Amino acid sequence: MKIPLFLHLLGVIIWVGGMFFAYMVLRPAVVLLLEPAIRLKLWSSVFSHFFPWVLLSVGFILVSGLYMVMQMGGFAAAGLHIHLMFVLGLLMMLIFLYVFFAAYKKLKYHVVREEWPTAGAVLGRIRLLIGFNLILGVVIITIAVLGGSV
Repeated sequence: MKIPLFLHLLGVIIWVGGMFFAYMVLRPAVVLLLEPAIRLKLWSSVFSHFFPWVLLSVGFILVSGLYMVMQMGGFAAAGLHIHLMFVLGLLMMLIFLYVFFAAYKKLKYHVVREEWPTAGAVLGRIRLLIGFNLILGVVIITIAVLGGSV
């Protein structure tokens, strides 16, 4: 079970670590240094590089997680912490899929057309959803570390 666990953790590191970097490090620097039009172009480009990695990570996390649960005897044999991680992880995935397939598409559309106020509003929604997903990711990691003591 080492390979599925490795893939699971790799997916979490890429996704949650990337969100942390974007939200807590890149965003404050970009806000200080770049005018809105350049900032929006930058974020559109950053997302175009980051989101494919997140899609891959989501696949790793979902497949490896389900595999590990099945190796334990299925959800009936899993503890509450496994159920919590699964439900919160699915919520994170659904939020990401909305961001990727709906909000990010709108951001790209408005950036290409240089509709800066609308693009800024869309980026604001994406930022909130990524912030919420970052919190969910930290909660899930906490649950994983605490294990059955939750």
